[in-house]
Amino acid sequence: MRHLAIVAVLLGSAVQAEEWTPMTGDDIRAALTDQKLQYEGAWQEFKASGRTLYHAGEPSWGYWRVQVDQYCSQWPPGGLWDCYTMERSGEVLRFVSEFGDITAAQVVK
Repeated sequence: MRHLAIVAVLLGSAVQAEEWTPMTGDDIRAALTDQKLQYEGAWQEFKASGRTLYHAGEPSWGYWRVQVDQYCSQWPPGGLWDCYTMERSGEVLRFVSEFGDITAAQVVK
C-alpha cells in the first residue's frame, strides 16, 4: 500500500509540472511577432508585417493575425482563415483548434 501512495504522489507531481496558461490576444501578439518557433520536423517565423514562413523541407509563405484572443492563419492559394486558441507553458506554445487538435512548438531563442 505504501508503494501505491508513493507512485500516486510521483504521478501527481508530473501532471502538475506541465501547467498551461490560456493566452490573450496581446499575449499571442507579443509571443509571436518577429519570433521563430520550432515544431517537430519544422519551424515557422512570424513577421511583424503579418507574413509567416513555415519550413518543413521547403518554404511555404502565408499570413497571420490575431483576432480577439485567437491566432489566425491563411495559406494561399486558399482564402479562408483558420483560427486557434493558444496556451503557454514556459517557452512552449500550444495551438488548439476548434476541434481540440493540439500542435505544440518551442520558442527559439
